[in-house]
Amino acid sequence: MRKVGFILHPGYSPMSLAVSTVFEIANLQAGKAVYDVQMLSEAGGPVRTSVGFEVMTTPFSGEALDLLVVGGSMEDATPEVVAFVRSAPKFARRIAAPCIGALVLAEAGLLDGRRATTHWMYARGMAERYPRIRVEEDRIFIADGPIWTSAGMTAGIDLALALVEEDLGMEAARFVARKLVVYHRRSGGQSQFSTLLELEPKSDRMQAVLTFARRNLTSRLSVEDLAEVAHLSPRQFSRAFQTETGQSPAKAIEHLRLEAARTLMEDSNHSIDVVAQQTGFADRDRMRRAFLRTFGQPPNVIRRAARGAAVPDLVDA
Repeated sequence: MRKVGFILHPGYSPMSLAVSTVFEIANLQAGKAVYDVQMLSEAGGPVRTSVGFEVMTTPFSGEALDLLVVGGSMEDATPEVVAFVRSAPKFARRIAAPCIGALVLAEAGLLDGRRATTHWMYARGMAERYPRIRVEEDRIFIADGPIWTSAGMTAGIDLALALVEEDLGMEAARFVARKLVVYHRRSGGQSQFSTLLELEPKSDRMQAVLTFARRNLTSRLSVEDLAEVAHLSPRQFSRAFQTETGQSPAKAIEHLRLEAARTLMEDSNHSIDVVAQQTGFADRDRMRRAFLRTFGQPPNVIRRAARGAAVPDLVDA
């Protein structure tokens, strides 16, 4: 049986507890207790969450664990908690930190010289405060040896599903994902950001335009086409779109295509040519230039980074 310990300290977010549900359902899928999940704290007893209710815990003991999970809290971890986490490699085979739990790992020195991620709002601050960490803020989760970190709290579910897949196989992870009514899991290299969220159109009219565009990326999507969806003249549409989103229609469409292309690159084995055609770039060279302009890397490099290992460069150069 794999023992999993969750460190709780005051201000712990209940959303972080959702990660434990992945292991609960994995037990259900296996028909036996594959994971023994324990809630831990410095002194044991009830620990107050960020919304006020309490969770019962057992005190730190240093017993052997297959996995130690350090969740996010809006309150700083005590020196005692940091010291316990610092000693974790002695008794825990793997250590994971969803969301801002990564800051505790950083303070404990466990991320020095490693790649790591955290919620995008805190990533830059973590990089500045802990320069020995290779912070990659545009990642859902990262596994660097025995240390796993993830972005926002829901990304902790993706991280946990990846851990279950590593332990029990892909079918077990898929079963858990279906029970949780989520996608199988997002790959670790996927972006934390969404183009539609970044654009934040203020009106339903512009939202409808972006939704239409996202569903029709293989079409030409000229200003005239988009203006017709908005029931405006092309000139009125361009001006209104720029005002509401801060981007020109052409730039927004390119970002939507890039987001879709990056997802296909990370989650499929389609060739570069096929990805370019399915996302409306028309040809691979145009898509490659857009990737370099926006991400600073060609598509094949992003594909390898997302999967954490080299994969065949199907037809890329």
